[in-house]
Amino acid sequence: MFASIAILLWVGHLLADYPGQTDHQAAHKAEASARGWRANLTHATTHVLVCGALLALGSAVLGWQLPPIHAAVAVAWIGATHSLIDRRWPIRWWMEHTGQRKFIAHGGMAHVDQSAHIAALTAAALYLAA
Repeated sequence: MFASIAILLWVGHLLADYPGQTDHQAAHKAEASARGWRANLTHATTHVLVCGALLALGSAVLGWQLPPIHAAVAVAWIGATHSLIDRRWPIRWWMEHTGQRKFIAHGGMAHVDQSAHIAALTAAALYLAA
């Protein structure tokens, strides 16, 4: 069940992060302003809704018996971690403190960002499969 959940959450992430993200959200979600927080939280909410819908679909089609409270905790985790990661400063901080300053200069933040999202999705899938 872990693999199925992980794949559905990854697909949900891709749908919410690329076709589901507006230009405005992408441009402003890391700003330290009310506009930035609105863009960030709206984008994170898209992740919650898409991943929640896919978990519900997986439950219906694959017969999973996910306790609703566990599913709610998992999608809340996905939304919260997505929001934090997309503020960008945690990724920049990580890269600056782990010897990756040159990678930042060459566009590496997007890759580390996606790696952090995958780690958060994997944690959610492990939690739901346990």
